[in-house]
Amino acid sequence: MSENKEPHAPKFVYDFTEGNKDLKDLLGGKGANLAEMTNLGLPVPPGFTITTEACKVYLDSGEEPAALRDEVGAHLDALEQKMGKKLGQADDPLLVSVRSGAKFSMPGMMDTVLNIGLSDASVQGLAAQAGDERFAWDSYRRLIQMFGKTVLGVEGDLFEEALDKAKAAKKVTVDTDLEAADLKKLVTAFKKIVKKEAGRDFPQDPREQMDLAIKAVFDSWNGDRARLYRRQERIPHDLGTAVNVCSMVFGNLGPDSGTGVAFTRDPASGHQGVYGDYLQNAQGEDVVAGIRNTVPLAELERIDKKSYDQLMRIMETLENHYKDLCDIEFTIERGQLWMLQTRVGKRTAGAAFRIATQLVDQGLIDETEALQRVTGAQLAQLMFPRFDEDAKVEQVGRGIAASPGAAVGKAVFDSYTAVKWSRSGEKVILVRRETNPDDLDGMIAAEGILTSRGGKTSHAAVVARGMGKTCVCGAEELEVDTKRRRMTVPGGHVVEEGDVISIDGSTGKVYLGEVPVVPSPVVEYFEGRMHPGADDADELVEAVHRMMAFADRKRRLRVRANADNAEDALRARRFGAQGIGLCRTEHMFLGDRRELVERLILADTEEEREASLKALLPLQKQDFVELFEAMDGLPVTVRLLDPPLHEFLPDITELSVRVALAESRQEPHENELRLLQAVHRLHEQNPMLGLRGVRLGLVIPGLFTMQVRAIAEAAAERKAAKGDPRAEIMIPLVGTVQELEIVREEADQVVAEVEAATGTRLKLAIGTMIELPRAALTAGQIAEAAEFFSFGTNDLTQTVWGFSRDDVEASFFTAYLEKGIFGVSPFETIDKDGVGSLVKAAAEAGRRTRPDLKLGVCGEHGGDPESVHFFHEAGLDYVSCSPFRIPVARLEAGRAATQSAGSDHR
Repeated sequence: MSENKEPHAPKFVYDFTEGNKDLKDLLGGKGANLAEMTNLGLPVPPGFTITTEACKVYLDSGEEPAALRDEVGAHLDALEQKMGKKLGQADDPLLVSVRSGAKFSMPGMMDTVLNIGLSDASVQGLAAQAGDERFAWDSYRRLIQMFGKTVLGVEGDLFEEALDKAKAAKKVTVDTDLEAADLKKLVTAFKKIVKKEAGRDFPQDPREQMDLAIKAVFDSWNGDRARLYRRQERIPHDLGTAVNVCSMVFGNLGPDSGTGVAFTRDPASGHQGVYGDYLQNAQGEDVVAGIRNTVPLAELERIDKKSYDQLMRIMETLENHYKDLCDIEFTIERGQLWMLQTRVGKRTAGAAFRIATQLVDQGLIDETEALQRVTGAQLAQLMFPRFDEDAKVEQVGRGIAASPGAAVGKAVFDSYTAVKWSRSGEKVILVRRETNPDDLDGMIAAEGILTSRGGKTSHAAVVARGMGKTCVCGAEELEVDTKRRRMTVPGGHVVEEGDVISIDGSTGKVYLGEVPVVPSPVVEYFEGRMHPGADDADELVEAVHRMMAFADRKRRLRVRANADNAEDALRARRFGAQGIGLCRTEHMFLGDRRELVERLILADTEEEREASLKALLPLQKQDFVELFEAMDGLPVTVRLLDPPLHEFLPDITELSVRVALAESRQEPHENELRLLQAVHRLHEQNPMLGLRGVRLGLVIPGLFTMQVRAIAEAAAERKAAKGDPRAEIMIPLVGTVQELEIVREEADQVVAEVEAATGTRLKLAIGTMIELPRAALTAGQIAEAAEFFSFGTNDLTQTVWGFSRDDVEASFFTAYLEKGIFGVSPFETIDKDGVGSLVKAAAEAGRRTRPDLKLGVCGEHGGDPESVHFFHEAGLDYVSCSPFRIPVARLEAGRAATQSAGSDHR
């Protein structure tokens, strides 16, 4: 008889010695990496991690798990035994930090509290133990300030104002010049602020401090700035955050102590070397907040060579272990180095490509892994223009090149204005002394960010790099006055809010006015104007070239272009297009030809209609001759006329006014009146769902057959010229197989006539767009008459959702994004659950009917990185996108083919 066993209760707390770097889902990135460094024998202060599962229980129920308090107590007891002191004891207190740590890095978006355990009683014991009264009171005022703001919700500016008053009274400019007596007074002032604003005294019980701080970190997962950051970075909202409780080590114990952030390679360029920031006599928040300007990490060799040498060895160990750029936080306490955090570091787009190829050359990773280290979004950033070095410019400052790019906009001095002006269509540069997490809205809205304080590891720099925003930090010579909304530059010139400035995130230079831009070297490479391996080749171009070669070797999806003329086709071919997936013939009927189409649509007699078609035929044929020549040897999918009728007819309001004016003046207006009557007859309330696509071809005799004849004759002419035209004819907006069968029968007859007349054998594939839900649901039937499907995901998204794209994006999409209904617009990235399920179902049904059915996509989603991965998984043969998105699609197709389970390098 088997014994019934109770299921094991979930474990909510893990000691640093119990985890590893592969437990990010459970321990968060910070906790998993602290455990990994502990396992590697690196100097990590002891501590423990509360899991993301505990956070999820709290967020779902509003209550912490019943077992959590006891589990935390048990791990705290073990930590106290290990350290030989108790949390907050009066004579020699153990102090801890309480830090957030989600699976994906969210710099500055959630809460941290340092120095937990200090109280009126233990501050004296800390002073005695450290032999430094100033240090103890400085640590205490930091705790009250951080705890008051993050746990009790006190406005942070109130503490800053009190600190500024204390410095002013002492006639000093930095807080390190405040003495113990000054800091004691500041502690008193801070406690009064807490009492007044929070309605309670600052808690003196150390366990209460820790428990409240843990709860505050859980709560910060759903804070406004954290939710906004997750939407921006497409991080799921249901992951929760872990909480790390770590024994404190102190960088604010004097000149032989300090704190810093280091990178194993330059996160801005990818170059190897000594990169990072160090700040003597400081705690970690001072560095990332950018409130004091740091010294370069290389200076640490002069300040404390022993710690510097040890740090260099640890950095090498971590990079070799993680096989990637590592971002490291450390503290030196009286000459003893401690590692507080490591993670795979955020980097600029250029650095990502350089580092990936460097690591391949070093044998640390292979090509498959290298493709997971770069993204199509990063490649798109590298294709943005840069400032023209030969332009006449007025440079007014220079800071630290924190995140590259060329940004031009009107100077604004707070996030609210940045958002407001941006929504009005203005391009803005957010100018601050330093940014903090509350500035995230403005940073997202701005073209670029400029700060007068901070370094490459400040909040502004880290967040900007993660978002791909241009950023210049630490431009000390610029005097930023946010209250008066102005910036004074060397020489006394004042930049007022609304004045245009330009910032170069690659050089750190700041200019007055608008600086002209020139094409990126990466675009010049794709255009064929810069060749890898040449003496003047850009190093970045070499890295991009290699990564594209990796992707092209690995990918299964082919990449075509959406192009309507020979010029766009040739550019697409240079960018690596393997054909044209969508040629919109309606674009060929604009301009001078519009009148011919108008006459065709409004024709009253067969003779009038035939005359219009006869005039259009040679023009259409020449369009296709040029297109087939540009894409010789590659497929060209020509979509027959698709747009709603109203796009080719006069505006009904303007025409009505013209007729009314003519009548009032008793002027001849028979033609206008006849035209107005016809427009009224053909007017549609919802033209996007009206007479368009295949319906137009069936209702207007000869329209589609004229186009098919032009395609066939152009193909025959190119064959006669020894060319290799590979035309495909696509019927738009089909909803039933009967529509396609009728058009196909007419098309086959026309092609046969052209073959007979020219003596040329033509192989013209005929297929359809799947852009209506009914087409997707009856794809098995439609495949009987189609040799290929091309998914028109723009219209399919509109018809599945019931959205009019031209209206909804401006009217309510912003609200839907802010409320989390959308993580991203379904017109930007395919809706996998709705639209995507129809695509998959149609693809499977179509291939059951016709196993050799060719499948592609030609909507805007064809160039969207995330959507490309979906189309790869759905088994499509190709994606088609605008010429400039072809490199992005090629790269993402390679990444999709090599995507390994669990691989994630954000």
